[in-house]
Amino acid sequence: MANLRYSDKHNMVAFLKKPNESVGFTEIVDFLKGTSLRYALSHNPTIYDSLVKQFWQTATVRTLANGTQELVASIDNKEYTITEASVRSKLQLADAAGISNLPDADIYDGLATLGYVSEGKLTFWKKNFTPQWKFLIHTILHCLSPKSGGWDQFGSPIATALICLSSNRVYNFSKLIFDGMVHNIESNTKFLMYPRFLQIILDITTENKGKYMAPTLTKKLFANMKRGYAGDHVPLLPAILVGAYEDQGKGSAIPVEPQHTHVDPVPSTSQPPTPSTNEPLPQPSPPRQSDRQDTEIPQS
Repeated sequence: MANLRYSDKHNMVAFLKKPNESVGFTEIVDFLKGTSLRYALSHNPTIYDSLVKQFWQTATVRTLANGTQELVASIDNKEYTITEASVRSKLQLADAAGISNLPDADIYDGLATLGYVSEGKLTFWKKNFTPQWKFLIHTILHCLSPKSGGWDQFGSPIATALICLSSNRVYNFSKLIFDGMVHNIESNTKFLMYPRFLQIILDITTENKGKYMAPTLTKKLFANMKRGYAGDHVPLLPAILVGAYEDQGKGSAIPVEPQHTHVDPVPSTSQPPTPSTNEPLPQPSPPRQSDRQDTEIPQS
């Protein structure tokens, strides 16, 4: 069997709290808590090390007659199968009709809306985004993407995801995750990919009870995102701000059924319920600008 390794900063648990250090990031944290990404970002199960290692040591790709691919692996001498549909269902992603790619020109235009000056290449640098956008990119890269390194840059799939999130379009994260797993099986740099997601999807206890602790993003992330950026302030777009406002009324609710991403707001205990559901939502306050500093420190 191959001596496969974990990537310490891959498939991390998101930090979606709002301590004092999060000033300037509260709207985007609330936005992420209100999307169907919340479960995949933050659910932190007990991970059995043997499950992850047995899966990647035995996993193969099987293509069905209709062209659908599935991953097949043996764990404790029992066969398990993972498909894109099971990824979507178990991670509660609700993205079956989501976008998986955009034309190059649309990617350049979409990132320009976020204040990013493209160099005409489909490799983009996280450090060139304003702190709030950099926080969103950093969270997606470390928690959801199939990357195992190179955390300062990203390609067109993550760029497309960023554009979709910022413009209220659904991105197909399930396909990104499943395709990454397929590629990992044949890769020369194969590693123990998606330990947290594998445990959630398969939901089994192995004979060997040894555990793997998923790494977690911490509140230091906020300070790191503020450092090293010397460009202009780029505000969050309306889709982000509206999503943040809606989550403030939901408390800790997350979508239960993968097919539904909307959850009715929970009325505040300090105000009477709104008598009519047809009244427009009040406009959210404009985002607060983070203090800019000129010193670069390593990313969390």
